[in-house]
Amino acid sequence: MKITYKYLIVLLIFFSACDNGFDELNTNETDATNIDPIFQLNDAIINTSFPGSVLVYDMGIVQQIITPNSGVITGANFNQDNRNSTEAMWVNYYREVILNTRDIIRRVEGEPERNNLYQMTRILQAYAFMLLTDSYGDVPYFEAGKAFSDQVFLPTYDTQQEIYPEIIDELSAATAALDANGKVEGADILYGGDVEKWKKFGSALLLRAGMRLSKVDPSRAAEVVQAAVQSGVITDNDDNAYIRHDANYVNGVGRTLNATEANNYYLAAPFVDYLKNNNDPRLRSIAVTYVGAASGPEQVPGPDGNGSNDPEIQIGMPMGNNDETAKQVAAELGLASFYEFAQADRSRVVKQTAPMFLVTASQSQLLMAEAAERGWISGDAASYFEQGIRAHMEQMATYDEDSAIPGEEIDTYVAANPLQGANALEQINTQYWVSSFLNGPEAFANFRRSGYPELDPNPFPNQDISGDFIRRLTYPSSELAVNTAKIQEAISRQGADNLETRVWWDVD
Repeated sequence: MKITYKYLIVLLIFFSACDNGFDELNTNETDATNIDPIFQLNDAIINTSFPGSVLVYDMGIVQQIITPNSGVITGANFNQDNRNSTEAMWVNYYREVILNTRDIIRRVEGEPERNNLYQMTRILQAYAFMLLTDSYGDVPYFEAGKAFSDQVFLPTYDTQQEIYPEIIDELSAATAALDANGKVEGADILYGGDVEKWKKFGSALLLRAGMRLSKVDPSRAAEVVQAAVQSGVITDNDDNAYIRHDANYVNGVGRTLNATEANNYYLAAPFVDYLKNNNDPRLRSIAVTYVGAASGPEQVPGPDGNGSNDPEIQIGMPMGNNDETAKQVAAELGLASFYEFAQADRSRVVKQTAPMFLVTASQSQLLMAEAAERGWISGDAASYFEQGIRAHMEQMATYDEDSAIPGEEIDTYVAANPLQGANALEQINTQYWVSSFLNGPEAFANFRRSGYPELDPNPFPNQDISGDFIRRLTYPSSELAVNTAKIQEAISRQGADNLETRVWWDVD
């Protein structure tokens, strides 16, 4: 093809004209190019709310909620490995929580006007890493969440023994550096930027972290606990750290129990029996039995349904059953079917808009009761113990007004259950088990740390563990496939990637 000089000039003029205004046309003037990091913190806070997978393992391991069914909800009910469920917390916390907190810290570190946001983020991040390492053991810490900032796509796994001092240091430093005279981050959805509440949250987490070391390093545990208590932990329900849910952002456990698994999960017999045998008023606040239900559709919630909160008729599902043996057990107990076993009430404590508690006054008071019993802090262990029980019973009203416990019933229970020296640690940690109901990761962690409550092992046959209880969650299949070398290094160091390898602080 022959291109003349005149033709070439025309083409150049044409393309030059087409380029006029090109940058303006390709600039999006409506989408945000930057975001205030407080909204990233809010996204991280929202995603600390537990997914429904905590029903499969954490709550089943500690024998509070159990299912007789298999398939996608196989887990602690049979002491079998199901990585579709064990990975859920990992995926949510690393992709949504740590990813955001790392980026916020990178963006605002060294900016004095955002000091409080920086410290709040450090506290939330420490919480997230504590939950992750408590659940899985060795996890990425130093290089985690740095794919965008540092292009670290395959992070190294760090030992829990290395991670815990970092968590303690972060909580200590961040809590101390919060400034009541600094900028108020009013858009914060956890505490509305209230620095004093964030301080108590950080100190309560520090108390929790210190108590985790009670067996593996008692002297260090005592030091950390003392510092936390002196700093001022959460001791009032008004300061509880919890996620508020609504119709747009629902409680993950509530979503699961009000949808496909509504008829599959039941309160476990050890939990119901403990509450029932001790005349605990929380049973009425928590449980529902659908009287005469012979099938799932015959469980009819609502004022015109067959649900009853009467504590006298609540019967928990015994451990160790599948859907066939559960039918036999139900018949032996005189129930219409296993659908008549007690459930967590999905119109109250596990409704879709129910709050998700992360750290509470009750938990802090009970941990201080144990610390006082051990001689690590001053104060009366019996008083802390009583306040811990009261706080949780009063906390029930936050779920739903129909779960509120009258003050006289609280007084009666407390008077009938004083702390007794010989059994103090068992009493304290058994109450912690009750207080942590629906906070599966914390109930699971404290059960391993303290050894209480004293539960009989799940008797289901054909288990994937040789010991009595599951001790950790297994790593995600995606990590095994993609981050192979790093995860294998962790496994060779920590122990087999199975349900019975203990994390560092979980010693006999």
